[in-house]
Amino acid sequence: MSHKIHIKNMVCNRCIEAVEEELKKLDLSPIAMELGEVVLEQEVSGEKKEVLKAGLQKRGFELLEDKNSQIIEQIKNIIISNVHHRSEPMKVNYSTLLEEEIGRDYTYLSSLFSSVEGVTIERFVIMQKLEKVKELLIYDELNLSQISYQLGYSSVQHLSNQFKKATGMSPSDFKQNQQNARKPLDQAGF
Repeated sequence: MSHKIHIKNMVCNRCIEAVEEELKKLDLSPIAMELGEVVLEQEVSGEKKEVLKAGLQKRGFELLEDKNSQIIEQIKNIIISNVHHRSEPMKVNYSTLLEEEIGRDYTYLSSLFSSVEGVTIERFVIMQKLEKVKELLIYDELNLSQISYQLGYSSVQHLSNQFKKATGMSPSDFKQNQQNARKPLDQAGF
């Protein structure tokens, strides 16, 4: 019977590869892997579990055993995946998406997320989008209008206002002053 484990801070493809390396050290073969989640053939217990926890921690990950922590990590991974890893323009209703993906009422998810993380889901989405805006501005492949469309903003003005409110500068000022460090995805919004 397969067993699912949840891992905090597993937010990109390189993270998946790093987790897979830790599993291989323990001769654990995942059946499936995606952001924040690994499916194994059997449950990991005892000494192997402790070694896995330690190996993951050294790489900046955390094995999540608490159900609420797992739900919060799922929420983060769904949002990060939709903001940072999609190629088509974003037209996402996050409350509906999260309800469908997690199978829980959005009011419950929102309350849990806010109480544990200290920010709302909406604020976390905005901060993720703004980190993506910074990335796209630095890469200089799209203009602000294209970035606005790509990230599902209603207008360039809306994006610019949100960006300035969060960073204290306009997108064009940010672009000119590129030493503004981007934040790691798992810390954006905090």
